Amino acid sequence: MPRKPRMFQANIPCNIISRGSNRSTCFYAPENYLFYLVCLNDAYIRYSASVHAYLLMTNHVHLLIIPSSKTSIPQIMQSIGRRYVQYINKKYQRTGTLWEGRYRASLIDAEPYLLACYKYIELNPVRASMVKHPNEYLWSSYKVNAGIKPRRQLVMHHVYQRLGADHKSPSLAYKELFSQELSQDLIGEIQQASTFSLPLGSDSFKQQIELAVKRKIGHAKRGRPLKLNG
Repeated sequence: MPRKPRMFQANIPCNIISRGSNRSTCFYAPENYLFYLVCLNDAYIRYSASVHAYLLMTNHVHLLIIPSSKTSIPQIMQSIGRRYVQYINKKYQRTGTLWEGRYRASLIDAEPYLLACYKYIELNPVRASMVKHPNEYLWSSYKVNAGIKPRRQLVMHHVYQRLGADHKSPSLAYKELFSQELSQDLIGEIQQASTFSLPLGSDSFKQQIELAVKRKIGHAKRGRPLKLNG
């Protein structure tokens, strides 16, 4: 049975998950994480995309990216994949693949779901019981989005910027979102959409994507109404 093509649309956020082959280790030492971030930085500049959140775990990567064209994300992932694998294989005198054959990519309806995806990505080490707070994890975008580290590579999405509408800074308001975990229903929605590379959003958003790609795409199960602080 042929695999379904991935869906990419210009200017629509995409939640990407790339796992190690057979869930094996992709990062062995701190310098590996740093080199991956260099690869990511170079690739998104070269292929015209904006990175809003990221997380590098031992055996997988989460990225929240908005591409400027339908080809931006495939070009970015191919560039990072080739360059990083060459680096790891040379450094550790290994051969063969490092990543699973297909990364997963879920288009995101920005208005209701984007901040939830930020939280889902940056809370992953907490859910994995690696740290108690995302601030403690070194290899994520949390400290940048929370205003703890300088904003260099990451771009502020307009949904993020609106967090400061009540005269708080967006970064302060963003930190306050993390006072509670995401609801299990919402986590389930995000995971199901990413697992099957389905759009995550309202029915009208999904219909918009179907019209754009000219095919039926299936629908992720809808949960309860969104509660970003829940």
